[in-house]
Amino acid sequence: MGNLFGKKHKPQSRVTEQDKAILQLKQQRDKLKQYQKKINTQLEGDRKVACALLKEGKKDKAKLMLRKKKFQESLLTKTDGQLENIERLVHDLEFTQVEQEVVRGLQVGNASLKKMHELLSLEDVERIMEETQEGIEKQQEINDLLSGGLTDEDESDVLAELDLIIQQTEATAKEDVSLPDVPEDKIGEPSPQKQQRKEKAQPVLAS
Repeated sequence: MGNLFGKKHKPQSRVTEQDKAILQLKQQRDKLKQYQKKINTQLEGDRKVACALLKEGKKDKAKLMLRKKKFQESLLTKTDGQLENIERLVHDLEFTQVEQEVVRGLQVGNASLKKMHELLSLEDVERIMEETQEGIEKQQEINDLLSGGLTDEDESDVLAELDLIIQQTEATAKEDVSLPDVPEDKIGEPSPQKQQRKEKAQPVLAS
């Protein structure tokens, strides 16, 4: 029971069947290249052996060795054709994977567009565009009135009025600033009020 409820799901592998097929084809390609390398080495050896047999006067054996060499050369040619087919298959499979990615990307993009269209209808878009165009036209009318509706004389009057307002503002600011009154009493001398309070505070001496 515990195993049934506590069983963990294995993470899904990202390796597809196409990936496995491409890997197998590349492994076969590598094996064929190794086989070609081995055959080329044997061909060189067989030719040397055939030359040595001819020098020894063993013509029949030399001919047999050359026949073996020719057969291996035909195998090598077939191997070239197999390699070419494998390379083409690998290329086709890899290109198919790219096409599938592109198709998936297009599907996601189309789904996103459909959601956007559901949120915003064609009527809403047309209304927003009309309101935006009206706002642009109104702003343009205001700009035209402000820029082209005044003459040079009007502009001069505007600047003169602006200067007058600035001067009046500065004069008003100066009037609002009040300074404290300067005391009339000399420094060091007590004021009459302080002198009277001082005399009252002194005791009267008996005669």
